Amino acid sequence: MNINKINLLGSYTAVFILFICILIFIARLFKKPKIEYLLGILFIFSFIPLSYFLLYANELKRPVIYYIQISLMLLFVIVELLVDYILNINFRNIKWMKIVYVILFFGSTGGMIGIASLSGSIFTVISIILFLLMSFLAFFQHFKTGM
Repeated sequence: MNINKINLLGSYTAVFILFICILIFIARLFKKPKIEYLLGILFIFSFIPLSYFLLYANELKRPVIYYIQISLMLLFVIVELLVDYILNINFRNIKWMKIVYVILFFGSTGGMIGIASLSGSIFTVISIILFLLMSFLAFFQHFKTGM
């Protein structure tokens, strides 16, 4: 198992997650629910590489923070799948649920910066820029659409 290749796959996965989130917020801004839905499905497929990273983390002697970052992202993907795709819970209108969701969202996506950084400074910078752009769009689209 080549740790550099796994780190690179982790970096690509982190960038993919951040980029998909950006596209989801843009789709919401332009009132394109079908595109948002399909992008959400793509996002949910990030469960596959994330699970792989968690499965082999011990073998690669990853630090505790790595487990936290991957586990938080996996938890968010599962929550997203449950509330938006399986149970269709309209939680965004319930203040405490929205707060918990937003905390989990930013905690998990913020952790992706750490995952991306394992491949070097280029991926660190890219993921930080994407995270900041995603954060701006998250709040901007919330104020514009209420979602």
